[in-house]
Amino acid sequence: MDLQLDQLRALDAVISEGTFEAAARRLNVTPSAISQRIKALEDAAGRILVQRTKPVQPTDSGLTVLRLARQIQLLSGDTARELGDAHQPTDRPVSIPIAVNADSLQTWVMPALGRAATHGVCFEIHREDEEHTTRLLRDGTVMAAITSTATAVQGCSVRRLGAMRYRPTANPEFMRTWFALGASAKSFAVAPVILFDRKDDMQFRLIRQYTRKPLNPPRHYIPSSAGFADAIRLGLGWGMMPDLQLRPDDALIPLDDKAFFDIPLYWQQWKLDSPALTMVAETIAAAATAALR
Repeated sequence: MDLQLDQLRALDAVISEGTFEAAARRLNVTPSAISQRIKALEDAAGRILVQRTKPVQPTDSGLTVLRLARQIQLLSGDTARELGDAHQPTDRPVSIPIAVNADSLQTWVMPALGRAATHGVCFEIHREDEEHTTRLLRDGTVMAAITSTATAVQGCSVRRLGAMRYRPTANPEFMRTWFALGASAKSFAVAPVILFDRKDDMQFRLIRQYTRKPLNPPRHYIPSSAGFADAIRLGLGWGMMPDLQLRPDDALIPLDDKAFFDIPLYWQQWKLDSPALTMVAETIAAAATAALR
């Protein structure tokens, strides 16, 4: 199977940008040239690689080739920088897509990315729950991910970073209103709870731990890590808040001093001999050592 580099770049651009026109602008060619390259790539692969929808979507076969395309582009960028390619200057950033859970991104990951960016790297961050980031690794959307999954995705390496501790937390007025007699099935059934999104089951795990039965309390959905913490501070509800988000001036109170969840975090990345990817991994690992349990 003869896959040309310009065809692989066209596939990456089409999937990343969502349309043939946007891909053409990114690569400084015509939409017709993009269409021809995709057609030639599909002929070489012997199957359809993209669904001509808006936005363009990869087929299952397309995901496999997309992963190859992004691996080759990363290695090509590394090589060009080492050789000082006149067509790709040594100060040209290497782009690395990463999947990160919202709480890590809000607290300890951003400073690490800032340090890595000084070494000529750009990031495309995909925010996803730590239990679901491995899906983005499997389909080739990202090259690395912070995940709660210890089992390596096929073609990836894995290393433990540490754990984030979460505690059930509320503001004092909320506690007096809803948990005056302590945490119980009765109070959990009626006290408003804050959820990040519909994938977030940490609060209900705690409820089941206390009550041994399903409950259906009022709930707020706030899909922002900072907004989630602010909602707890404002008394909208209680929620599982990471220790790393507690501020020195917080008057927040845990529902139970002994209740907490330690969520283990791992770094998974493609098995590639890429200096840029290795540098990012080491920077993330150093930041995790300083911030996590």
